[in-house]
Amino acid sequence: MLGSVSFWIFCRFAISYHFTADHRLFEKQTEYFENKQNVFVWDAPSHALSRPFTNNYSLSDMAEWLYEILAKEEIYNPIIIGQSMGGYLAQMYMELYPDKIKGFISIDSAPLQKSYMTAMEIWLLERAEPLYKIYPWKALLRVGSRGCAETDYGQNLMRKMMMSYNPDHKEYARLAGFGYRMLAEAIKADLAYHISCPALLICGEKDKAGSAKSYNKKWHQREGLPLKWIKNAGHNSNADQPDEVNRLIEKFISKVERESVLG
Repeated sequence: MLGSVSFWIFCRFAISYHFTADHRLFEKQTEYFENKQNVFVWDAPSHALSRPFTNNYSLSDMAEWLYEILAKEEIYNPIIIGQSMGGYLAQMYMELYPDKIKGFISIDSAPLQKSYMTAMEIWLLERAEPLYKIYPWKALLRVGSRGCAETDYGQNLMRKMMMSYNPDHKEYARLAGFGYRMLAEAIKADLAYHISCPALLICGEKDKAGSAKSYNKKWHQREGLPLKWIKNAGHNSNADQPDEVNRLIEKFISKVERESVLG
């Protein structure tokens, strides 16, 4: 599945990334929450303004860097909202810092536990880069934008973010391949990846990225995590249907804050 990387921190919560995209993926969220919360945006390593960056880090490295950034900004016990790869990153963060998170929202992501994946799926993740390299750039732009979003706004936004790598689309291929290998490495580590806080799963009804819909159904069934389907939305459901996703985010935050006050 295509993805992007970005973090936006609303006072007590962070929103993280979808590989190969950047902070612009969340512009409808930052616009909505900017007068309600403090907003902090991070382009993760190898993305947008955080380029150039050598692709030799792990998902646990990124979780540690996130922790250090939050500590420096004096943001403690955040609600982390992770889109696509950002959902995996949030789970790694919980693995390393289970008591340093207040809530978790997964947007079009999936569980990081090895038990959800087949050996073939992991094998394919480790070998994605050659496919990206041989794909004609114009065709990849078309497939990438249409595969991630259903609406004109969502597709145009994804295309614009992908064009950040033009004319060197080999950089895009290297980044995508690296991201999938990094994900495979974290899955093969076979850690518990226990959800240590209140959580909410959000997924577009038309998400065509890999097996995201199937994973979310299984995640909901096995862990009992609430799951909300977004109509007329693809993999980037927060871009396709921002009003509905913003409503769910706001409702979740209010619930977590209310329960925190009640103890």
